[in-house]
Amino acid sequence: MQFRTRAIHVGNAADPATGAVVRPIHLSTTFAQPEGRRGEFDYSRSGNPTRKALEATLASLESGVGALAYSSGMAAVHGVMMLLGKGNHVLAGTDVYGGTYRLLHEVLNRSGITTTLAPSTDLAAFEAAIRPETRLVWIESPGNPLMSITDIAACAEMAHRHGALLGVDSTFATPVLTRPLELGADIVMHSATKYLGGHGDVLGGAVVVNDPELLERLYFIQNATGAVLAPLESFLCSRGLKTLELRILEQSRTAARLAEWLSTDRRISGVKYPGLADHPGHDLAARQMIGGFGAMLSFEVAGDLAAAQRVARSTRLFQLAVSLGGVESLVEQPAMMSHASYARQDRLAHGITDGLIRLSVGLEAPEDLREDLKQALDKAFDPPM
Repeated sequence: MQFRTRAIHVGNAADPATGAVVRPIHLSTTFAQPEGRRGEFDYSRSGNPTRKALEATLASLESGVGALAYSSGMAAVHGVMMLLGKGNHVLAGTDVYGGTYRLLHEVLNRSGITTTLAPSTDLAAFEAAIRPETRLVWIESPGNPLMSITDIAACAEMAHRHGALLGVDSTFATPVLTRPLELGADIVMHSATKYLGGHGDVLGGAVVVNDPELLERLYFIQNATGAVLAPLESFLCSRGLKTLELRILEQSRTAARLAEWLSTDRRISGVKYPGLADHPGHDLAARQMIGGFGAMLSFEVAGDLAAAQRVARSTRLFQLAVSLGGVESLVEQPAMMSHASYARQDRLAHGITDGLIRLSVGLEAPEDLREDLKQALDKAFDPPM
């Protein structure tokens, strides 16, 4: 079956009890055990029919052997990091979500786990940062918020050669555009809050793997710590997956049009979008991504922090808010919002400037979004440059 067909049917067979085409939400926290025998489900933290259906769909879409659905994207990242122990080392890319940076530097460090950030787009520099105690390599592609593109297959080969696992935060790409497990990664993570749910009404995360033993290790940690996705959120995420491919492809087309237009405006000093021919990762993205370059883009205005704030606060359709991946378009300033948890010197050293603006392109008409950005730029630069 093709991707969009699996998104609708895998894990979503008609309910055997009633014939309902849309499967019911199983809210029960406990399940009766016939004649004292343990059934497939006993307690909802350990397993739930609605969550299991979602996990089956996710595993199919990512070409994995199994998936786990978590209570948030950060719970999913934390579940992966709990594979590590005292004395282990994590090598992470520099273009990563601020919450991941905070977890690595302000939580895991308390357990004796060390972290190094290095540019994953420079394979030689990235490999040079590996240590004998490195057990996990963690990357994002496209990166957040600079839209950098990392060679997943090359990083997988490098990590395995040094005895480490490769984990990929693929939230921006989704399995529609990139499937890291097919490129050699061991773990793929998603903030399901974003594109998988797709409607801004689900808080969740997911991990998919291609090794049964690794799945069992992750399941043990999840069951022991309890960071599971609740039944209602599991149902909503399953619903979102049914339209995932249609949404991603359309949003990517709109983002590409906006990126091209923004790159011609002299009030913009630079546009970061892998679909642009002058993006340093464009050729790699064209090989690694499938059918589009994503619906996220960033740009810097030709002005100071105040000018960037004026632009971000002047949009009407682009709502000023953190998060991304919904049908509504959003605008934010990473330095003060999504990446405020970075130490300022690290943020600036890694290229996350005060004037950077990030867009999550939704499903509104491209012409309306372009006009919204134009009026915001006009208002921010009055009189025009």
